[in-house]
Amino acid sequence: MTNPLTPVPFRAPGSDGTGKQGFPPSPEPLPVPVMDNHTHLDFATNDLLVSIGDALDAAEAVGVQGAVQVGCDLESSRFTVQAVELDPRLLGAVALHPNDAPGYAARGELDEALAEIEALAAHPRIRAIGETGLDFFRTQGEGLAHQRHSFRRHIDIAKRLGLTLQIHDRDAHDDVVQVLREEGAPERVVFHCFSGGEELARICNSEGWYMSFAGTLTFKNAANLRAALAIAEPERILVETDAPFLTPHPHRGRPNASYMVPYTVRAIAELTGWELSELCSRIAGNSVQAYGSWD
Repeated sequence: MTNPLTPVPFRAPGSDGTGKQGFPPSPEPLPVPVMDNHTHLDFATNDLLVSIGDALDAAEAVGVQGAVQVGCDLESSRFTVQAVELDPRLLGAVALHPNDAPGYAARGELDEALAEIEALAAHPRIRAIGETGLDFFRTQGEGLAHQRHSFRRHIDIAKRLGLTLQIHDRDAHDDVVQVLREEGAPERVVFHCFSGGEELARICNSEGWYMSFAGTLTFKNAANLRAALAIAEPERILVETDAPFLTPHPHRGRPNASYMVPYTVRAIAELTGWELSELCSRIAGNSVQAYGSWD
């Protein structure tokens, strides 16, 4: 498989000859550049994996000027540090995914792994601890105790290093909020791939936490997300792909990448009635507030 840290030819989106399994066509460029605040450049889907430079070139061509590369385990977090050194359009986040924490614990490696995450997070272009949190969909039983322990440790690391916390929250809204309040949330918290409704949106507004909307906002069954967006304070809104997953409508089911962000941004504009250029400027400003400058 192609190594995304090395340059390779990048087939233009939609022209890879694999039909619906290939990358969708490029959207119309945004009038003001924004950032994709959550992507996984080391993940492949349908055996499609492109180089970091080529993926970011495709994104930049449609008005996505930077991205946050996110680690989910030790391997991908090490990759993230390499990636942010390779291309200045990237910032990074490192963590142990909540669904991976029980596995590290079962092997007696959780504390050692968390120590390495903290060491990796010292890199100046690593700006977030994440993705971390709770996932009640894929983990149950005894594994939840390890998730909670890992989540609390990640919160502590983020606070001590002054980094943003990127939350993975699946079917666990109340418990995530409870842990954040018990531990004391870091100054900046981002709910990655925001999946709550109005109640969680109100809490985020009140606490000053960011809501990062992904392609799921465009899905027909996402009434809860649209209701949350309707009351989200503009200064709390971010946008992401979670690529290569969660490709927005009308290309759901095909591989996702940072160049697909404009579909979600335009959906936000249509749903809220906000002028597109002003929305883009707001998203870009929020991204810098959340993670610091990409320069």
